[in-house]
Amino acid sequence: MVESFVPPADLLAFIREHDKFIIAGHEEPDADCIGSELAVASLLRRLGKTALLRSSGPFRKAEVVPYEDLFLDKTSGSDRAGAAAIIVDCSEPKRAGKVGRALRGLPLAIIDHHEVARNDERAEAACSYIRPDAPSATVLVFSLFKALSLEIDKDEAALMLLGLCADTGFFRHVDGNGETVFSLAAEFAAAGASPKEAFYQINGGKTLASRLLMGVVLNRTESYFDGKLLVSSEELAETEKYGVKNRDSDALYQLLMSIGGVEAVAVMRQSASEQCAIGLRSRNSIDVAKIAAVFGGGGHKNAAGASVDGRIAELKRRIVEEFGKAMNGLPPN
Repeated sequence: MVESFVPPADLLAFIREHDKFIIAGHEEPDADCIGSELAVASLLRRLGKTALLRSSGPFRKAEVVPYEDLFLDKTSGSDRAGAAAIIVDCSEPKRAGKVGRALRGLPLAIIDHHEVARNDERAEAACSYIRPDAPSATVLVFSLFKALSLEIDKDEAALMLLGLCADTGFFRHVDGNGETVFSLAAEFAAAGASPKEAFYQINGGKTLASRLLMGVVLNRTESYFDGKLLVSSEELAETEKYGVKNRDSDALYQLLMSIGGVEAVAVMRQSASEQCAIGLRSRNSIDVAKIAAVFGGGGHKNAAGASVDGRIAELKRRIVEEFGKAMNGLPPN
């Protein structure tokens, strides 16, 4: 069913035209980002190209930690010489952090499946392959293999299945028209990828500290709009106490979204003294990508986020106000 996704001709020409590529993704990479970067690199190398993997990190999720040593967080002048750039799983170079800034001025292609609120930076790209209807960025990468008549091997299939499973919440977010998603998963499995291994890669390997931190965040949860919105936070001192590796944000969102009557969840993390990371999730009607866009972020209708200057107390008030608008202006409880 990958036929549903066809890479634009200018992207295929871009790949054929250049011989050296720097591949990057967004900061705090997840499995879809890392899986896409690695699969693109494999594709390019099979075409006889040079592929340099870059990421600003940090590698906090357990499922991406094993790949950290394959990436550099710096781009030298010799790296840039004669290179083109491909950014995956985000549509704006600034979301790639310092690695993205180092790519400025290079011929650029973008591969992404997020709805984009602003396209000022996207205008820099020579070509863009953006399909918000794709379940993961790895699916778009898979369509490149198909378009270039390359059969995927077991390792490539495993990377792309990992991204698909991560971004669909292991198929929890697939609705009634999800036959394409399962057809894609079947193709990856047919190439040798193991859904069981993908599940344990995403859900296993957690630390006790990550579970204790989850308890702290759960205990701080506040309810608004008659229980339709839940808001919680993680202070910088707690991050320092419990560590940043193996955090389990997905499990936290699952627990909060499983509460009866909840339509949306917002979790703020004080990532630096004057900067917060915001994660937003919703069930159906509330488009959290639009709310994230207010704070300079983006994502999907039911899963989005942003990195914002400020502190938790101020941002919480603003976040509740934005959800209030989405919930027909009901006042907070």
